Amino acid sequence: MLETLSALSRLPRPLYGSEHSLPNQAIGQPHCHPWAQLSHALRGTLRVETERGHFLAPPGQAAWVPAGMRHAVYCSPGTVIRSLYVVPEVLPTFGKKSCVLRIDALLRELIQAFSLLPEHYDVTGADGRLAAVLIDRLAEAEEAGIILPWPEDPRLQALCRHLQAHPDDRTGLEALAEHFSGVTGRTLSRWFLAQTGLNFRQWRKRCRVMAALPLLERGERVTDAALACGYDSPSAFIAAFHEQLGAPPGAFI
Repeated sequence: MLETLSALSRLPRPLYGSEHSLPNQAIGQPHCHPWAQLSHALRGTLRVETERGHFLAPPGQAAWVPAGMRHAVYCSPGTVIRSLYVVPEVLPTFGKKSCVLRIDALLRELIQAFSLLPEHYDVTGADGRLAAVLIDRLAEAEEAGIILPWPEDPRLQALCRHLQAHPDDRTGLEALAEHFSGVTGRTLSRWFLAQTGLNFRQWRKRCRVMAALPLLERGERVTDAALACGYDSPSAFIAAFHEQLGAPPGAFI
């Protein structure tokens, strides 16, 4: 699948993405291409990883990756993806940054309708006008969602990968700092702040909330999600979730 994607030197149309075409597959291998990509989950949760950060997009949101940026796309079981590939000049609104966009009801319907068009749709007819409306709506989409900034230091990256794979790990800051980097907890937190904009405690909290979203999305209880992500009580988890996303778990899902 990735080989097929890489074989494209240019898109068939300035806005491209059919229901049955290759963009609607999650490609976990890091790759890049000369066009921008919007990955939207009609059902399930998407995680897009770049060298600068990890982006989580549950239903109602979509991850935007600019042209030329290396990324990998992962999804929870049962996820239904609709991806759009965009020639950079067609939608320059978001520039060269990756982000998460809010997908309102109209934009969701436009994406679904566009995915039913043939790959070589008529850009001068009704299909082309639908594509133009979709591009206009995307340009107005608000940024949303939760982004986990990724550090550059290999020692911090190893720690981050561990915490992402084991959100229930309750090992303290000092022990983690000594094990992964041989420095004090204070130094480690200072490194995190310099490289991610978050101190260690803030980064870990955001990582845990991101780990909980796929669990909640597939119907697990708030209590079970809280315990699986390292929280002693549902109330502490709900408070952290509300702090990160502006709503309690039930309202968000």
